[in-house]
Amino acid sequence: MAPDGTRVEPCGAAPPGMACVPGGPFIRGDDDGPENARPKATIWLQSFYMDINEVTFAEYKACEKAKRCPRAGPQYLDFSRPEQPINGISWFDADAYCKAQGKRLPSESQWEKAARGPDGELYPWGDDPPSCELAIIKTPELGRGCGLKKAGEKPDTGRVWPVGSRPAFRYGLHDMAGNSYEWVADWYTRSYEQCGDACAGFDPKGPCAGEGESCPGYRHKVVRGGSWYWDASRNLGYHRRAHVPNNNPFHHFGFRCAATLEDAKALASAPAPASE
Repeated sequence: MAPDGTRVEPCGAAPPGMACVPGGPFIRGDDDGPENARPKATIWLQSFYMDINEVTFAEYKACEKAKRCPRAGPQYLDFSRPEQPINGISWFDADAYCKAQGKRLPSESQWEKAARGPDGELYPWGDDPPSCELAIIKTPELGRGCGLKKAGEKPDTGRVWPVGSRPAFRYGLHDMAGNSYEWVADWYTRSYEQCGDACAGFDPKGPCAGEGESCPGYRHKVVRGGSWYWDASRNLGYHRRAHVPNNNPFHHFGFRCAATLEDAKALASAPAPASE
């Protein structure tokens, strides 16, 4: 039972391709981290489900073909392999895809709980520092993308790997650190303190509950998890990066979807929307 009296429900059977993240308290943020990750606080969530993998290029393009998703995608050469995470899409594209599947983008708090667990560990695997055995990142020894070269004129910029190329860690999820930055639902705030009540309480969703094409006083959405292009500092479970939701200027961000308990019941009782 949460402090406000809300009952935390157990997970049922997970929808295909998803894993349960049990509800309850978790430690969000870090007082030793950047200002935008402060203050550290105990936050309560309802149980929910998270995609095991980042949404792939093939999955997104199938949704496009079914005319359920906007046309979008990578603007880098060598990022269009079927099992690579889709990259280079806007927040609106990611939101549309998840809704087309009967799901939704995870809230920041859901994403952080899925990455860090209940006790505030730094990474999906615990507190050990990232390496290329654990995540697809930039390292001093191997360079970007753990040394995987990109086709074309700038091979050393590297590229994303197929989803699931590294082990599943917490809750059975792959690539919660590295490979592709991931959009989440929330509008970005300079700190949780500045966010106030919208980032507090049970199952917080940030300003405007993360919804709408705009939110008065807020211009940016949030991406999480780091990527093949950046070093291990971006893999910290509390790391937050802001970017405009229309993705202009363009960056290579991807995403995964989440589902509430109610979403999962709806998915179980009716065929999922066709995406291929």
